[in-house]
Amino acid sequence: MYHRMLVPLDGSELAETVCIYAKELAGRLDLDVILLHVGNPSTQGIVPMELAYIDHMAETVSRQIRDVQKATDGEQKSKPVKVSGELAVGYSAEEIIRFADDNSVDLIVLASHGRSGIKRWTIGSVAGKVMSATTIPVWLIKAGAPVDTPYDKWPSKTLIVPLDGSELAESVLPHVETLAKQRGPEPVEVVLVRISEIMTIPTYYSPDISGVSLNWGNILQEETIRRKAEAKKYLEEIEKRFKQGKINVKSVVIEGKPNDEIVEYANKIPFSMIIMATHGRSGLSRLVYGSVAANIIHGVAGPILMIKPQ
Repeated sequence: MYHRMLVPLDGSELAETVCIYAKELAGRLDLDVILLHVGNPSTQGIVPMELAYIDHMAETVSRQIRDVQKATDGEQKSKPVKVSGELAVGYSAEEIIRFADDNSVDLIVLASHGRSGIKRWTIGSVAGKVMSATTIPVWLIKAGAPVDTPYDKWPSKTLIVPLDGSELAESVLPHVETLAKQRGPEPVEVVLVRISEIMTIPTYYSPDISGVSLNWGNILQEETIRRKAEAKKYLEEIEKRFKQGKINVKSVVIEGKPNDEIVEYANKIPFSMIIMATHGRSGLSRLVYGSVAANIIHGVAGPILMIKPQ
């Protein structure tokens, strides 16, 4: 599914956090890598320091990828991976999107912050603009988040997949399968998560039931049980697909609000990442960037792979 990865860098240590993830992904999935540095348009060209920086980073990442391939090679032999450094001049978000579109990129790995911390690459700035404008999957790394163990040292990997029953949300499943089958000695587990929202008593009675005494406690309890059973059955069907591909998978139904419960669940699992669609049920009404997805982006400490359904 993935062939070429784009890794934007701005010269900061915060942005370079993504290289830990990029070299692991490229080495485990045999992906070619393009490192892109966007120069300031006010300089009216590329300065020698920027050229030296991106060349150095390309050499470093290339060497790290070869090390990963050697360490993860098993029955499935790795293929040579090409790593290149590229320079562009302009405004970061626009140039990242343009370069990705022009160079057959199918995965962008991007830090949530860049130079000077929150003053540069912040959600709502470069990373936010890229995620909103591109149809290419974006793996967002929460640079600066407190992580005890870097990605290349994770003893296990858990892929958390929020689903709401819609085809749009399910569009992430091929991506999950690809990442679940990455080479490496660490076990990879897929966790399918569906939130069963809590029922509440209506604030008014409709004319059809006026004058009728209803036991809302029993009605809400029965409806809650029905919804949770429906969610469990739905996830079990998705589980079968992964088990047929010999992928370690389980499903979890949680009662509550989607954004709160997904964030809480993910933050309890130290070695995890979320894979989710930017749109869910009824298009823009549910798992949409700016709503549930945005809350999850801001709330979780681990990486998130955001996929915009086509």
